[in-house]
Amino acid sequence: MTHSFSRRRFLALSAKGIGAAVISYGLMGCNSNDDDTDTVAATFKHGVASGDPLSDAVILWTRVTPVTDAQVKVSWQVATDAAFSQLVTNGETLTDASRDYTVKVDAVGLKPGTRYYYRFAVGNVQSSVGITKTLPQGQVASVKLAVMSCSNYPAGYFNVFALAAERDDLDALLHLGDYIYEYGRGQYASEHAAELGREVLPANELLTLSDYRTRYAQYRSDASLQKIHAKVPFITIWDDHEVANDAWKDGAENHNDGEGDFELRKEAAMQAYFEWLPIRPWQAGDNQDIYRSFSFGDLLDLHMLDTRLLARDKQLDYADYLDANGNFDQAGLMAALTDSSRTMLGQTQLAWLQQQLQTSTATWQVIGQQVLMGRMLLPAAVATQQMSISDYAELGQLAQLAARAQAGDPTLTQAELDYLLANQARLTPEVLALLQLPNIPYNLDAWDGYGYEREVLLQTIRTLGKNTVVLAGDTHNAWANNLKDQDGNAVAVEFATSSVTSPGMEDYLALDPSQIDSYEQAVVSMVTDLQYTNLLQRGYLLLELTAERADATWYFVDTILSNSFAELSARRRQGYMLAGTPTVVMIP
Repeated sequence: MTHSFSRRRFLALSAKGIGAAVISYGLMGCNSNDDDTDTVAATFKHGVASGDPLSDAVILWTRVTPVTDAQVKVSWQVATDAAFSQLVTNGETLTDASRDYTVKVDAVGLKPGTRYYYRFAVGNVQSSVGITKTLPQGQVASVKLAVMSCSNYPAGYFNVFALAAERDDLDALLHLGDYIYEYGRGQYASEHAAELGREVLPANELLTLSDYRTRYAQYRSDASLQKIHAKVPFITIWDDHEVANDAWKDGAENHNDGEGDFELRKEAAMQAYFEWLPIRPWQAGDNQDIYRSFSFGDLLDLHMLDTRLLARDKQLDYADYLDANGNFDQAGLMAALTDSSRTMLGQTQLAWLQQQLQTSTATWQVIGQQVLMGRMLLPAAVATQQMSISDYAELGQLAQLAARAQAGDPTLTQAELDYLLANQARLTPEVLALLQLPNIPYNLDAWDGYGYEREVLLQTIRTLGKNTVVLAGDTHNAWANNLKDQDGNAVAVEFATSSVTSPGMEDYLALDPSQIDSYEQAVVSMVTDLQYTNLLQRGYLLLELTAERADATWYFVDTILSNSFAELSARRRQGYMLAGTPTVVMIP
């Protein structure tokens, strides 16, 4: 992990225990091997986890539930075997209510590219055993990364986590945000929560530190989430729902003045995130900076970004570009989209990323971030839900036939003429007006709403000539995009994962599941740079990189409404990018 705060300085500030720096959500604390505190009885209800692996270190995490509200001494061990007969390092630390009884240990002095087993104990009570892995160094033949996002507890079972936990070949799991959701009981995506026994705690919308802690505790009690955390190290970033929907640096769509100071809410959410996730603070006492890089030997450098809470300006809103008569101010919107002062990353983070890309000598640059970077321009009639995807495709073809007939096209077949005659009445003036509307971004919360800064980043990648893969989550659907600059030059590719449970465009556009293939084909044909989408299922993305190519495979589950599930193998898809050729190739 690299940042403007060096690892050497990090370790210098960390306490030197037996092979570890013991850390909490916001401070480095001394290893407590010499502490005389009596052991307080406690249990491990929230499993174990590891994260932010380096070539010589990894964060180990757990939480204890004490019988009494008192300081708890927790011991930990790391070994190269599941029986812990080959102990590598061990130590003790303290936790208490100030950090919600969470424990984070930075186990250092480890060997590169090595699998380790770890566990915790309070007295004679032991945690479950976790498996983790350090990053490789030197020449690396291949790396496999699972990519996930948008795990909404009341929406359904975490079967996607369970599916990925069946694998034994992952080097790390990237969670691109929306690890939790802030909504209260009965709100977003909660239609089946009661019948599934997944109504949220607390029942109210999350506002305070106690609220956020309680919600994390509920999520981390989920067996499937515990299983995947214990199986593979996580590398995580937050998106908006870790605080509130459509958040930016100073506010959120799902926050109003009656809910108090947004900054205090954001600080509480960030504190809980650092307490409950196995993430390494890059600087002592810092709960706010999460952008960082990870090196997988000579094969790839992974750069994780914060496009949400650090510096993002408020999203644009189409309502601001419609007059009283409903006329759309396209020129005004385009001026806002190309405004050089609007930012998603902020100057400091953008400069850091440009420096990381410039100095890296790895074969691949992988950018892990929250929102779609591809140009997702849909016909305005579809994006504003004035016309369905299927109707737009059908009426568009009908309008083309009418135009060909009016021009006297001699290639028109009799079948086409008969079809036109039978359906021409559908081309009303209102329909023709909708068909003539321009293509517009369907989601101004994504990079489409921050076009100038996207162009700066794409030009940086093109100038450096690096093999670059951008990863995204947020939309709850799967996508593969060619990333081109404003002049149409191919620069990079984007692979985006579906969600763990949250509903996607199929819900937003009320798509008929029986017609999903035609919908997906229509969307791919409408969006110039889009090469693939899955608009219906929940799943995850597997990214496998070698020196020659970057392979993306999308896996989906057949249901999230039952604990009994299977991989939906018929919907599995694979695409790739060849090194030196920044274009998505989808495998039929």
